[in-house]
Amino acid sequence: MFIQTEATPNPATMKFLPGKPVLNDRTLDMPTREAATQSPLAERLFGLPHVGGVMLGPDFISVTKTDGDWQQIKPSVLGAIMEHFMSGAPVLAESATVAASGDDEFFDPADAETVATIKDLIETRVRPAVAGDGGDITFRGYKEGIVYLHMKGACSGCPSSTATLKHGIQNLLRHFVPDVQEVRPM
Repeated sequence: MFIQTEATPNPATMKFLPGKPVLNDRTLDMPTREAATQSPLAERLFGLPHVGGVMLGPDFISVTKTDGDWQQIKPSVLGAIMEHFMSGAPVLAESATVAASGDDEFFDPADAETVATIKDLIETRVRPAVAGDGGDITFRGYKEGIVYLHMKGACSGCPSSTATLKHGIQNLLRHFVPDVQEVRPM
């Protein structure tokens, strides 16, 4: 098994590509050791020194370090990922539930068509680009011209996340959906 790694815009986070599906079409962000009980893989990673966050994506694993140098941390993370996949253990615990996109969303039913367009743009244009950097972004709501998004993984602590939201995503949505006035993190 060969695992590739990629740097992310957030220097505290590194993206690991195990070369096989991790979580199919969903993402699961586990920013704490307590949240990692949903995943034997995440628990194994949190057992390593300096691991402060884990996000599982469709075909990647993002690991956020608390401190230290990636040159010292990376070999143990690679080893833990490789051991997990070679053991045949599941990525998620049987009791784990990954929230489906759409849970806890808010918007006025009169805005359903606008929201559908926003969601389509996020799914087809924004999420693939953000996943390329080891993160994820999901629609949370729309109210009075403001789109609320949730950033996860490498994106949640990235210094560039505000610029990504304000200049990239906001401009994209305004171009295709004139009713959008602003994009805010949630």
